[in-house]
Amino acid sequence: MTEHYLYILAGFIALFYGAEFLVKGASEISLRLGVSPLVVGLTVVAFGTSAPELLVCLEANANGSPDQAFGTIIGSNICNIALILGVGALIRPIVIHRQIIRREVPILAAATAVFVLMLIDKQVVQWEGWVLFAGIVAYVISSLKQSKNEVGADASGDFSPEEIAKAQNSSSTEMVLSFGWIVIGILALKYGSAWLVDHGSVVAVNFGVSEAIIGLLLLAFGTSLPELATSISAARKGQGDIITGNAIGSCIFNLLAVIGITAMVKSLTATNISWMDLGVMIGILAIIAPMMWSRGRLSRLEGGILLALYLSYTTIRFMLDKGMISI
Repeated sequence: MTEHYLYILAGFIALFYGAEFLVKGASEISLRLGVSPLVVGLTVVAFGTSAPELLVCLEANANGSPDQAFGTIIGSNICNIALILGVGALIRPIVIHRQIIRREVPILAAATAVFVLMLIDKQVVQWEGWVLFAGIVAYVISSLKQSKNEVGADASGDFSPEEIAKAQNSSSTEMVLSFGWIVIGILALKYGSAWLVDHGSVVAVNFGVSEAIIGLLLLAFGTSLPELATSISAARKGQGDIITGNAIGSCIFNLLAVIGITAMVKSLTATNISWMDLGVMIGILAIIAPMMWSRGRLSRLEGGILLALYLSYTTIRFMLDKGMISI
């Protein structure tokens, strides 16, 4: 078991530094190209940190465990909103960009509704996967087009004048180096997540934790650690646009890209889908929306509420699985 614990520790380290490198490279490129940090968070960072979910879901479905794939995405979206935004707001109150409120949250709500409707017959077949994938392609294209129409001042976001000037005057070599940081960051996130999930699953099974909880809680949490590490890194640097863009963008990518691509390869059929977990995913979104609308920011108190909700959900879900309580 010592080997498994060492891999878990290595996974945490790789996730932390991978997130640092990813935020560094993405931030520099956003300023150099005049693309807002928010859009970078919604696209480049969101896709990079959703890569572990994609790999886990593809492997789970290929191995005949589609419930594990569904559980990973449902649990990951709960984690992204309640845990990631909660922790980020606790570290430093997050100012919510108006684009998140007016555009991204409604898009996430629509993607969630489509996903739930597809699951009425307890499956997402290949043509539905293509529909979801077409949705993410349209979303990314529209995000990039909208970014080009933003005024320069708005695109500077959370960065100082010195950082803006340095990035905009950087050489081609420095631009390549920024891309290199992104590649290194994504690779570190990929392997860190794999080590954590694979070896964490072995440890969990050894302690008698069921497959359902492994998929819904462990895999969901493990594959969301890149988002959590990125959120903590961005919060420490005061880059609130990347935090919200990463969390909301990752949820959109999970539903449209991850489920879409996984179903395109092989239809997903749920045998034991939990409508309670779907209800929690919808409920968390219903809670976060008015928080964002009220004052255009998430306070430390609201961050604490979100974190408490996540911890309560995971505790109750674990107790239900172990038969300690019933509903």
